Amino acid sequence: MTDRRAILVDVVRCVGCQACVEACQEAAGQIPHRADRFDARSFTYLVRRGRSHVRRLCMHCQDPTCVSVCPVKALTKTPQGAVTYDSTRCMGCRYCLMSCPFGVPTYEWSSRLPRVRKCEMCHQRADGPACAEVCPEEATVTGSRPAMIQLARRRQKEAPRKYYPYIYGIKEVGGTDVLFIGPGSPAELGLPTRIKKDPLPRLTRNVLHHVPDVVLFGSVILGGLYWLTNRREIVRRAEGECPKSKEEHD
Repeated sequence: MTDRRAILVDVVRCVGCQACVEACQEAAGQIPHRADRFDARSFTYLVRRGRSHVRRLCMHCQDPTCVSVCPVKALTKTPQGAVTYDSTRCMGCRYCLMSCPFGVPTYEWSSRLPRVRKCEMCHQRADGPACAEVCPEEATVTGSRPAMIQLARRRQKEAPRKYYPYIYGIKEVGGTDVLFIGPGSPAELGLPTRIKKDPLPRLTRNVLHHVPDVVLFGSVILGGLYWLTNRREIVRRAEGECPKSKEEHD
């Protein structure tokens, strides 16, 4: 059995060229554009922290909370490491958005058939994640998780003055398949630190076990009403921006 794939993000080596962002957008079928947050068209982006550029992307938790709270199994943790999404199963409850400790998933609010959107680690690409393939400085690399941990430790050992002695993702929420090393502590890099070391699904499974089915269906109805209200607001704003016809002026 092959080891799960993981991604190592080396903040020390990142030069902020945005190649990873553009490659991700192209792999997702999006026109390359500047991204500064997670949204329906951007699954990774760079944050400037002092002199460093820190990538944000789905952490692909080893025991994902988003998978544990999904009542219809639209989200799956594959044996290869990626957390994937099946829009044909999704009922739009958006529990995954609320439960993710890293604030990753987003929702297509303006779409008639909205989907949850997030990085899926290019799980359908034979060559693996596009972001790692295009990085000119090997600031983003991919391979088996043990190999990525070994590489991270080797880089830290070879240049101890450049690296803070910690690998983010080994223990966070029970471990993730995206790992970070950098010149400062996780807090200095802007990575979420107020999270537990234990897998969060241990808590969510216990809670959801006691949630009646009527609450699940009620959430769908309320979610639908919220989406309709949001859609009307978007249409109203769009109509307000359009120039009035000659008849309306008369």
